[in-house]
Amino acid sequence: MAELCEEAFDVLKVDKRDYVPTTLEDEVRVDKLVSDLLHRFYEEIQLTGMSPEQATALAGAADYFTRDFVVSIKQRSIFDERAGIVRQFAGNWYIVNTMEPLISEIEGYLAGVREFYRFMYGHQLISLKFLQAIEAECAELDYYAGRIESFWDIVGDGYLAWEKECTLKD
Repeated sequence: MAELCEEAFDVLKVDKRDYVPTTLEDEVRVDKLVSDLLHRFYEEIQLTGMSPEQATALAGAADYFTRDFVVSIKQRSIFDERAGIVRQFAGNWYIVNTMEPLISEIEGYLAGVREFYRFMYGHQLISLKFLQAIEAECAELDYYAGRIESFWDIVGDGYLAWEKECTLKD
């Protein structure tokens, strides 16, 4: 994919420091940068023969994860190479913030996340080690299905124990 993209696009130049949100106003600026990067991702994956509909689904899923969760909720750069971010998203935040959390929906989001981080690795924007961590977290579908089930099984003040197992706290 990277070879194909280099032929059709200019080299992707990114200053990772620009993607670090520091204030609420700054979050809007970072959101726009991430949106632009996601658009580039969308265009490039279509060069691999992917239909616009498939590309839209993957880019939309990556958008939800990066802009709504990583930048807005976690207030982090998408290039912050701390493992566990996908697990926090799929094993906690998505479940708590979705009326009817479904493993099939999580699977769709994770497919987009995985492809977007592969795109970033292809442009040498993240390390192989971090890509592998992202891919491993994206593959934990049984874990996330179990988290959904255990969420619905919470009784009384059991939420704190449920949250602690896969906490959003860093």
